[in-house]
This record gives sequence, C-alpha cells and structure tokens, in this order.
Amino acid sequence: MTDTATTQRAAKAYPAPIVAWSMVILLTLAYILSFVDRFILSLLVEPIKADLDLTDTQIGLLLGPAFALFYATMGLPFGWLADKKRRTWIVAFGIALWSLATAFSGLAKNFWQMFTARMSVGVGEATLSPCAMSMIADSFPPDSRGKPIAVYSTAMSLGAATASFVGAAILTWAKSGEQIELPVLGIVAPWQFAFLVVGLPGVLLSAIFFVMREPPRRQVIPISGEISDQSGTFIETVRYVGQRWATFLGFFSIFSLMTIVAYSQGWMAATFSRTWGWAPEDYALVNAFILIGVAPITINIAGWISDKQTAKGKMDTPLVLAMIGVLIMVPSGVAISLMPSGEIAFVMSAINTVGIAMISAVGVTALLNITPSTMRGQIVALYYMCMSIAGLMLGPTSVGLLSDYVFGADQLRYALALPPLIFGIPVILLMPTIRRLYNRELAAFGLADQTADTPHSEPSNA
Repeated sequence: MTDTATTQRAAKAYPAPIVAWSMVILLTLAYILSFVDRFILSLLVEPIKADLDLTDTQIGLLLGPAFALFYATMGLPFGWLADKKRRTWIVAFGIALWSLATAFSGLAKNFWQMFTARMSVGVGEATLSPCAMSMIADSFPPDSRGKPIAVYSTAMSLGAATASFVGAAILTWAKSGEQIELPVLGIVAPWQFAFLVVGLPGVLLSAIFFVMREPPRRQVIPISGEISDQSGTFIETVRYVGQRWATFLGFFSIFSLMTIVAYSQGWMAATFSRTWGWAPEDYALVNAFILIGVAPITINIAGWISDKQTAKGKMDTPLVLAMIGVLIMVPSGVAISLMPSGEIAFVMSAINTVGIAMISAVGVTALLNITPSTMRGQIVALYYMCMSIAGLMLGPTSVGLLSDYVFGADQLRYALALPPLIFGIPVILLMPTIRRLYNRELAAFGLADQTADTPHSEPSNA
C-alpha cells in the first residue's frame, strides 16, 4: 500500500468534518459559559466587597484560590475518567454543577458561602477541557488540530467579553434606581442578579451533552515503543511525565505565566475605578469590545499559522508562537496600570490581549504533539492543573496582598503591575532551553522538524 493510500485511509477514520466541527462549536459554547461564570466575579468586586464587608485579600482569595483549589486538583481524576469513560456524560455533569454553583454565588450572604460556591464552580469546570481536548484530538489529524483548538480557545476572550457586557448592563440598570425583585427570592442586589442570570442557562446546555455521541478513541504512542497501547493508568502517567520532568516543567511554565498575568487582571475593573475614576460598567463595556475585537482574530490567526507551518514539517511552531506571545504579553502587562490615563491603558490592554490570545491559542496544540493518546486526558488535566494553580493562586492573590500590605488600596495600580514582571523574566530567560527540550520530545514521536538541529536519538530527558 502506498503512503498516499495509507494517509487517505487514516483520514477516513476520523469523524466527518460536519460532525467534528459541530462538536467543537458545542464545546466552545460550553467553554464560553464557563468563562462567563468565572469572570463575572471580577466585574462585581466593589459591590460584593461592600455588601459582604470583605477586604482586598478576601476578594483575592475568591478570585483565585477559592476557584483554583478544586479546579486544579479535580482535573486529574476527571482527566483519568476522560481517558476511560464516556466523555460527553462527564462534560454534561460538569456544566450542570458549575452553572448551579454560579447561581448559588448570587445567594451568598458571607465570605465562606461565596468561597464554597466558587469552589463548586471549580469542580464543575475541571471536567471540561480534559474531555474537550481528548475529543478534539480524536476528531482531527495532527496537522489540522490548530484551527479547532484555536476556535475552542476563543472562548476565553468571548466568555470574558460576554461577562463584561452582562456586568455592564446590570450595573447600568442598577444605577437607574429600579429594584430587582424575583419570585421566591424577593428583592436582590444587582450583583446577585448577575450571578443568577449567567448561571442558570448552562443547565440547558448540559442536557445536550448528555445525549451527544462522542468520537471513537484513536491510539497514538511514541515510536520508541517504551509504552504499550494499553497503558494509561495514573501511575504510568506520573512515571511518563516524571521521566520528562524538565520538558514538561519548562513547557508548563510558559502557559502558567499566561494565566498568572490573565487572572491578575481580575483586578482591572477595580484598578480603573480607583486610579482613573472609571465606573465599573464603563470599564466593562470598553473591555468587552477590546476582547471581541482583538482576541478571536489573534487566536484564529495563530491557529491558522500553526496548522500551515506544521503541515510544512515545522512541528514546534505552536511553541514558537507561544514564546512570541510571551514577549508581547509581559512588557504590555506591566505597562497597563502605569499609564497616565484610562484611555491609554486600554491601548496597552489591547496589545496585552494579543499576547495572551496567542499563547492560549496554541498551548494544547503543542501539548498534544508530545502526549500519548492513552494518557491524553490526564496530561491535559495536569496542564490545566499547573496553569490553574499558578494563575489563580499567584495572580489575583498576589495583587490583593500587595495592595493590602505593600502599596495600599489607593495604589492598586502598582500591585497590578508587578506580577508580569516578577514571574515573566525567569520564563523569558529559559525559553531557548524549553524549545530545545520540546524538540527532543517531538523526535520521540517522529514529529521533529527535519530542518532543525534536533537530536533524534534521545526520546526523553530522564
């Protein structure tokens, strides 16, 4: 059989494009809802802080650790389930859980009730990406995954933009003086109504995933033959990653930096308010237009370039694009809150969004190239766990602590400027080493760039 015939037969093994892309669209919609539920809190910092009598440190804990605690730790067991069980049912459960937990956030009366609700949101959302990336990988060949993963990744910006629009509308409505009265619940504050509005629709989407068919699993293992096509237990996955600890640690550091910068910006609305006197709804509206206008275009261009260059044999293109994104994101992230006016700060924010979008677009594409299919859900879950722990624990929490104990609440802008600088410089210095280790791992799968000076004889960095 010729190579062409083999390629054609392999291509036919994947689901029909209309089936595969329909699945991607539904997964993207779910991801959008998850980010709406995740980001709505950041736009409501000031009214929640006032009504629940919270400190900036407590707000930082709600923005970060409350969500990350279970989002990160539950990702691994859900990743294991994604490798073994029906993924669409796992996603259906997760959507229902995080949607109901978001709605409950609007009923919280104190810090600990809100903390518990945000933890439950984290548990639900931990189900999605390990299952989504596993299903996408089983639906598209390696040189065609960049576009669907990029489309899925647009949910980060579209979800944040949707949250901004909803938050702006509700905060504007609140200033009209009209009371919000609901059946059973009675009169609720605008921030409580916001959680209810964005939380409940997800329950309907969960029903769709419960009846959806998922793609058949495909087996992909390293050409070195060091693992069998039946492996994939948790212990084997830990051993596999441990033997390549330097590769995965360096790889994860790039994308963890992205989440540190992105999640620290949960303080952006409060910074605009305290520094330049912008009302939260005005900030939210402008921010939404920036996210919609910049991020989806950047993400899809990055996905297109990734597929185009990968098809030419340059398999490390996704990682290279992420590194370029870091070089854009770090300086612009430092500069945003140091600008002399809110208008100029938004210009820097748009540039920063380009960097963040580039990184988020290609992370899983790059990861799947060095991940055995039998461990795909677990390693993707580990990827999201590392990003979540770093981003949500270090990002918003560090800003809150710096505000309370170093700069003072009135100088929040300086607390916001520090995380990209502190965490960004080490990653930038390590990027050449990270790329070299990544290319070495590509060689183990027979995917190394033949034009690069890559050592093909060393499949791991054990």
